[in-house]
Amino acid sequence: MEIERKFKIIHKPEGLNRYHKKQIEQGYLCTDPVIRIRKSNEEYYLTYKSRLNMKENPKGIALACEEVELPLSKEAYEHLRNKVDDHLITKTRYLIPIGNNYIAELDEFHGSLEGLIFVEVEFPDEEKAEAFQPPEWFGKDVSFDKRYKNNYLATINSLFEL
Repeated sequence: MEIERKFKIIHKPEGLNRYHKKQIEQGYLCTDPVIRIRKSNEEYYLTYKSRLNMKENPKGIALACEEVELPLSKEAYEHLRNKVDDHLITKTRYLIPIGNNYIAELDEFHGSLEGLIFVEVEFPDEEKAEAFQPPEWFGKDVSFDKRYKNNYLATINSLFEL
């Protein structure tokens, strides 16, 4: 299960380039349920995400879904890449430790989404997601705003459509 919160940012953290980063390209074969392919540096994955059979979170603190991630060969990824709906998303993901407990994944988008930046944090359970105190550089919580979901971002042509 994946439990996450997503935030706009007020400003980038200092020394962003000192953190581990991944160059990501991803596309969607289906959006309900989500079936995504992703190239992360030189690793390739097929991911299935679904909210089917998930109970609603009455507090509305974090997004929760079932998630299964499987490795792909480069050849399988390239074959499926030609079959994605809409656009491929390209972004740089910085992995930023927050305290001793969490990793903030700051995504800086490229191509038609150049200039879009947001951060997400994954949690082991909904209680920890609710108790999370974001660092000062985090902005508005957009966890439930569909415009910040990657499968939605793959369908738009520019930031003007946000």
